[in-house]
Amino acid sequence: MDMLLKAIRHYIPLSSDDEAIIRSLFRVEKMQKGQHLLQAGNVCKNIFFIEQGLVRYYAITDGEEKTSYFNKEGEFVCDYASFLPQKPSKINIQALETCTVYFISHNNMQLFYERVKYGERFGRLGLEDVYVNLINQVNSLYNDPPELRYQNFLTRFPDTGQRIPQYYIASYIGIKPQSLSRIRKRMSGKN
Repeated sequence: MDMLLKAIRHYIPLSSDDEAIIRSLFRVEKMQKGQHLLQAGNVCKNIFFIEQGLVRYYAITDGEEKTSYFNKEGEFVCDYASFLPQKPSKINIQALETCTVYFISHNNMQLFYERVKYGERFGRLGLEDVYVNLINQVNSLYNDPPELRYQNFLTRFPDTGQRIPQYYIASYIGIKPQSLSRIRKRMSGKN
């Protein structure tokens, strides 16, 4: 829970009363490798915080899985496009490793906003971060060459690259695994 409280403190100050409220609103769960935190077609009912582990976001398009994002320790996980309006999700969120996650339900998140002194500010600032990351990712996908997208991936996930299968990384940067192998070979030759 300390890691979760620290992540929230990144956005807002917390009093001891606020911490007690947060402790009462969040639950903890162990997720097994391969287990889904969310499956497409279901409503995203929780915001998760990863204490330990790694997850990927993906959709299935024309029968092919397309990875769109990863989250690791110390990060929040949610399909906000489903969570906020409580509508069915178009994405899947899957544990790539055994994960320990804290989660808060949609109803409890409303209580968080009401009862934690700067709760609504936390929600706004958190969503601003999500929005900026999404815009940067979309811009990169449309404007940057694959090698630069891979370098951006390495910058964003420096300590997790070895934990993610290469075909998920290739999918994330929008190329085939063979192309990723060529990029990695060229980059290793530069060293």
